[in-house]
Amino acid sequence: MKLFKQILAAAMCSFAIGAGASPAAPAAGEEYVVLIEPQKTDTGKKVEVIEFFAYYCPHCYALEPALAAWVKKQGDNIVFKRVHVSKGPNVLPQQKLFFSLSALGLLEQNHQKVFDAMHVDNNPLRSDAAVIDWAASRGIDKNKFAETYNGMGVAAMVRRADRMMGDYRVDYWPMLFVDGKYMTSPAEANKRVNPLPDDEAGLHANALQVLDFLVAKAKAEKK
Repeated sequence: MKLFKQILAAAMCSFAIGAGASPAAPAAGEEYVVLIEPQKTDTGKKVEVIEFFAYYCPHCYALEPALAAWVKKQGDNIVFKRVHVSKGPNVLPQQKLFFSLSALGLLEQNHQKVFDAMHVDNNPLRSDAAVIDWAASRGIDKNKFAETYNGMGVAAMVRRADRMMGDYRVDYWPMLFVDGKYMTSPAEANKRVNPLPDDEAGLHANALQVLDFLVAKAKAEKK
């Protein structure tokens, strides 16, 4: 937790932290960011929420249970999407694993399992062979998975993720975007909170409170 607070402080270093502030009344430029260039969505009247994350990221791993519960609670109010970020050759196998599971319709039952493999079982999943073997250990057909993993469809998804990172100006993770207009994150939502919560659960609760506000705001703007 001490390390996370140091990272959070670094992410917020150019901002003043107001004593006693909370995300109860989120403000643009404080608890969330308004995108300079809004991005198109394809979710109709439903609000789109996108998480940019990485399997190797310990803060993405810590956020996942609370975020998954939040998404479940939202139900049909939102369309939730995940995008695994790119970050060099060591992360590419994990990114391709994510998109392969998505393409095969196997993501939801395996998403947390990938996190656990890396952060609990100390399996770094840094090579194609390690990823394919892990998938087989989960009972996924090895040949079918390998074909998908090495196929043109997953390669196209990786390229699209790269473009999206540029379009959304993603430079750290996790980041959460609402309806192509707004961004928040644990770091963003807790910028003015002083003192910071004692654990990541408190940081996440504040971020999800801001996310609630942004979803309601985006939904009202659709009317």
